[in-house]
Amino acid sequence: MTARAPTRFQVPDELPLLALRSTIVFPHGRIGVQVGSPENLAVLQSLPTTDAYVVVAVAAGSSASELDRLLPRIGVVARVSDRAPAGAETVQVTLEGISRVRIVSLVRGAGHPVARLATVDEVAADSAAIEAALERIVRAAEALAEADVRFPAELPGLVSRSATNPARGTDLAAAHSSFRVSERDELVQCLDIGERAQRIAARLEKDVARAQVLGEMERRTEVSVEQHHREFFLRQQLQQIRAELGERDPTDSEADTILRQIAEAGLPEAVAIEARRETERLRALAPASSEYQVLRNYLEWVLALPWNRASGTAEIPIDRVEHALDDRHYGLEEAKERILEYLSVRQLLGAGGRDPHGPILCFVGPPGTGKTSLGEAIAESIGRAFYRISVGGVRDEAEVRGHRRTYVGSMPGLVVQAMRRANAKDPVLMIDEIDKMSSGGPGGDPLAAMLEVLDPSQNASFVDHYLNIPFDLSRVLFICTANSLLDIPAPLRDRLEVIRIAGYTVEEKVEIAWRYLLPRLFREHGITDRDLQFTDEALSTVSNRYSREAGLRGFERNLAALMRRRARRKAQGEDGAWVVDTARIEDVLGAPRYGADEAEVEPEIGTVTGLAWTAAGGELMTIEALRMPGTGKLHVTGQLGDVMRESVDAACSYVRSMARPLRIHDAEMKTTDLHIHFPAGSVPKDGPSAGVAVTLAIASVMSRRAVRRDVAVTGEVTLRGKVLEIGGVKEKVLAAYRAGLREVILPATNEKDLRGLPERVRGQMQISFAKTMDEVIDRMLLAPLALVRDDVPTVAGPRAPAADAPRSGPPDTDDAWPT
Repeated sequence: MTARAPTRFQVPDELPLLALRSTIVFPHGRIGVQVGSPENLAVLQSLPTTDAYVVVAVAAGSSASELDRLLPRIGVVARVSDRAPAGAETVQVTLEGISRVRIVSLVRGAGHPVARLATVDEVAADSAAIEAALERIVRAAEALAEADVRFPAELPGLVSRSATNPARGTDLAAAHSSFRVSERDELVQCLDIGERAQRIAARLEKDVARAQVLGEMERRTEVSVEQHHREFFLRQQLQQIRAELGERDPTDSEADTILRQIAEAGLPEAVAIEARRETERLRALAPASSEYQVLRNYLEWVLALPWNRASGTAEIPIDRVEHALDDRHYGLEEAKERILEYLSVRQLLGAGGRDPHGPILCFVGPPGTGKTSLGEAIAESIGRAFYRISVGGVRDEAEVRGHRRTYVGSMPGLVVQAMRRANAKDPVLMIDEIDKMSSGGPGGDPLAAMLEVLDPSQNASFVDHYLNIPFDLSRVLFICTANSLLDIPAPLRDRLEVIRIAGYTVEEKVEIAWRYLLPRLFREHGITDRDLQFTDEALSTVSNRYSREAGLRGFERNLAALMRRRARRKAQGEDGAWVVDTARIEDVLGAPRYGADEAEVEPEIGTVTGLAWTAAGGELMTIEALRMPGTGKLHVTGQLGDVMRESVDAACSYVRSMARPLRIHDAEMKTTDLHIHFPAGSVPKDGPSAGVAVTLAIASVMSRRAVRRDVAVTGEVTLRGKVLEIGGVKEKVLAAYRAGLREVILPATNEKDLRGLPERVRGQMQISFAKTMDEVIDRMLLAPLALVRDDVPTVAGPRAPAADAPRSGPPDTDDAWPT
């Protein structure tokens, strides 16, 4: 549309203000506007029917009051050419832009605002620069008109014909382009013709680049759609041609092959029906479609699973299992007996035609004690396939049950994958590190899914989400392993037959090294026993001084380090035999990591040797107590859990209640602060079994009586002084034995737990039992010192005098008690 502005226009001093919200009027432009605000309607009503002029400006709120804070600003004088009702409260008007003016101020007229105006002069820039900018506008407009049918095709011609009047050309380009309101207003406010032309050219060129990108995307989309249509049409023609020639579709041939495999596989009836149904769906799909590949993979999984293939017989040869366990594992007599008893029950039930439902075997013990190799020995002895599943760190239920086929890249869960790899319906599946599975979360509870897998009453029809058909797991012999039984949830623990493997003594490690480790390590390192000669003393030194642990992994690593050093020297041409002695061990392994006798045996005041149980086996735990002047406060350090802190509080209360028998003044309890410390402060500790040791430490430091350090103690203590049962007895006794201690005090109710100790350990250990703390104190606290100064700290000292050492000086009057 072309403008019909007069050649000359005399700007009046005042004109009514028409404040628009989303419309811009440019000089030399013409536009239709619907007016509905009360102030604008009042302006139109006040105008004459012919030769009516207004000044137009943009206001954010469609009100003249919004312009007050923006004055002075540039507006456009426009002639109102046509007026017609557009609704009940709306008027359609046509505005023809004439020229820019400056709105100096606003005054309130008869119900509408009136603008006081001033003429403005537009700045003429360099003619060459303006011509170049106009040329850019013309080229961009032509490109947009070609790329977008909605763009006005007449704009390039209008701008070209306005080359002699660049102000008119820029205003026409701005009026006909799809700029935002804010951008249009900026062009109205710009009085520099050259700058205005540069802005319009840059904006149109940006639109050209965007239109080219969108056009390329649309072109590619059209090509892709046309290609799919073409392929579909050609396939339909190909099917018709094959039908005329009597040939078969390759898709039908593949579907028929799958149907033949289903018939030959001997699948269960429900599984075969589902597989045939999915095969018919596959026949109707195009091979290039994504669903075709999903169905193809699904059918491959169904056909690959061992629905009827067995790796062994239902009979379990107990004698062969016993021979395999004895041949591959030294010691562990209780564990072997429990395994044989469990397998005997399964054999008898299977031979009687009954389902051998019962608990699942679970080996619990420190790392490196042979839990996995026990499972391998069982599988080998009964002739079944063996596969190990590591579930440590599993956080999602889908990892156990599988993902549904609606997910991209979905697969069956760990159990079904293991069955496919084992290629038998009756394998030995070892579920490793079951205590390290996460419970609950956004992806579901994997432990709840594992309950169904391990429950004999449910796993005969286990449904994986990917397969969505029942799979029989009742013939599978599941064996679980864990480091800590406490980390297994109670519902899952109820389904397990727990067999504890406590660890090995030094003597057992030496025997295991001679029987199993050394022959295998010699083969792996390319040397023989003529190149490297060990002795019992050397093996004991490596075990006791460099790898004091419950298992064998550290011990094996150290032996391998010695062999690597010998293999290197042999490869360099050194002949002869190396005799492994203490000097050779220190040269290869460095200084000993543990003392010759780690446990301290010299009596001390306030220091007690306790016993602790961890996932890595039993350990010694030294407990220290310190008294100092104060107000009767109790400080506890060592990163303790809530249960252990409560145990310390109970021990302190018991000692205070026994102050008189222990010859402790009440005043001392009120004026003395106690500090109880558990060394290795960076290691978290918890549990009630340190109660006896803590009570002894407090009683020792308050009564100034030394404690025997050659005896280790463990047990929970009540406020009445009762010594209660604790767990991990076997591991704790073995820890004391490895540390060189030969006497341990246990709760009387734990006497039943000594059955699992090796015969050699029971023969060398003196194990005492106590029912009350009075018995423990009588055995552990030595006679009081003759003289103790209150200003001398009593942590790890002073040393107790020898039994025959003469006492010097009179007794302290503070310690004198009436008889």
